[in-house]
Amino acid sequence: MNGFMQTTPAPTPDPALPIPADGPAGVAFFDFDGTLIHGDSLPMFVGEVIGRRRAALALADAIRSGLHRHLRGRGPGCDFPGSVKAIFLKRTLRGLPVADALAAAERMIPRVRWHQPMLEVLKAHRRQGRRVVIATGALDLYMPALLRGLGVDDLLATGMEVVDGALTGRLSTANCVRRDKAERVGAWIAGNGPVTATWGYGNHPSDLPMLALMHTGEVVRIRRRSNRG
Repeated sequence: MNGFMQTTPAPTPDPALPIPADGPAGVAFFDFDGTLIHGDSLPMFVGEVIGRRRAALALADAIRSGLHRHLRGRGPGCDFPGSVKAIFLKRTLRGLPVADALAAAERMIPRVRWHQPMLEVLKAHRRQGRRVVIATGALDLYMPALLRGLGVDDLLATGMEVVDGALTGRLSTANCVRRDKAERVGAWIAGNGPVTATWGYGNHPSDLPMLALMHTGEVVRIRRRSNRG
């Protein structure tokens, strides 16, 4: 709808938009990895499950396998990143009891590096009476633990298949990224309206389809820390 504003760091949202006397005041949608936090939460989670070194090696191996499979037209995902993710999850989480996965989620809480400017944006939307929805490719296994206490109204995440209390290593939903994320966000808006206004915050280019649905969409760029004095 509107153009995207690139933000480094992200500004406080405009508080001037009036809140209607009745009905919801609007909804703010946030990506998670690389928007609300520094880096990617999935390798961090797998590191808590099998150890950080093994997780790093497994990810490198999944990248190699994904590349080889895509060159032969046999990747398990809809694109190269999706194939890497599918291979990585199957090789590291297959057979993991759900209880162990939830325990790993609790252990990763202190390791998360929040992007404070965007965290303040989220809190500002809450103060304005707007609903907050997280839309992320991260797994629904660990996201509730990481979002605890933030006042998030809903979570759109990637689901993992569970059979007899253990993970199969396969997804139970579409990978909630790019166009799939935009479709889920669009369906959420349609099913939870009327929505008077929407804000969206995410990465470039992966979240552009979601941001295109918003009245106000902002591309978030997290500045890398410099090692210089």
